[in-house]
Amino acid sequence: MIATAEAAEAADVAEAPEARGYRARRTLPLRVEAVRQLRRRRTLLMGGVLGALPFILIVAFAIGGTPDGGPGGGDRVTLMDTATASAANFAATCLFVSAGFLLVVPVALFCGDTVASEASWSSLRYLLAAPVPRARLLWSKLVVALGFSLAAMVLLPLVALAAGAAAYGWGPLELPTGGALATGDTVPRIALVVAFIFVSQLVTAGLAFWLSTKTDAPLGAVGGAVGLTIVGNVLDAVTALGSWREFLPAHWQFAWADALQPDLEWAGMAKGAAISVTYALILFAFAFRGFSRKDIVS
Repeated sequence: MIATAEAAEAADVAEAPEARGYRARRTLPLRVEAVRQLRRRRTLLMGGVLGALPFILIVAFAIGGTPDGGPGGGDRVTLMDTATASAANFAATCLFVSAGFLLVVPVALFCGDTVASEASWSSLRYLLAAPVPRARLLWSKLVVALGFSLAAMVLLPLVALAAGAAAYGWGPLELPTGGALATGDTVPRIALVVAFIFVSQLVTAGLAFWLSTKTDAPLGAVGGAVGLTIVGNVLDAVTALGSWREFLPAHWQFAWADALQPDLEWAGMAKGAAISVTYALILFAFAFRGFSRKDIVS
């Protein structure tokens, strides 16, 4: 009789309508999550580092001279050699020196810290008890984390363009291969570069976010994503792998250089974006599937 009564009570609860006014999609609004993440010290610190990088490079060029050694210092053959030619060249150089590692860090930090930090603070179970559906919680945190990652990548070239314009003036983008892009074409091309870098970093975002749902240690999720990204770069350097390297996201991370050509080339960027998005979607699916079945105890 007792078992029958408990079963009937459970059935009544399952069939009971939702509380009046409750809407799952309204829990943990993006605005609330964004404000919470914006106020965190690591967000402000990362923004400060990215905003300071262009000024550090300007000081370095002022102390050590222009990258090519000054006028008549030799042929310009790399993007670094043209760094002080104009604001556009300076912004492109800032992206070049930071795309390989520095821009990986904010993506891993924002995506890897977001869920694991709640678990480390023992606040994750209270969020779910609010009640915030698990899928809604992950969705809100993922969207905000990707938004902050994109903002970090936009911040760097914006500051570089402003600082470069003050230091070196505004002008066409001189190309290492010869020729130049018209002044009116430089900003759209740099915007395309930023967009591709963001898409190429979705793999790191997926790794960090998936690890964030698997561990209660934020540093483990962030460090794991950065470490695996470095492993991918190392594997891409192994020429013995031949054509297998084309399936590595790291193989296409500098395909954005095709956007800084007189004739825009899409092939490399299209392949790189397709591979990155594919890996990212698989990793995001793993994160949602694993978290939906995870026993939340912290």
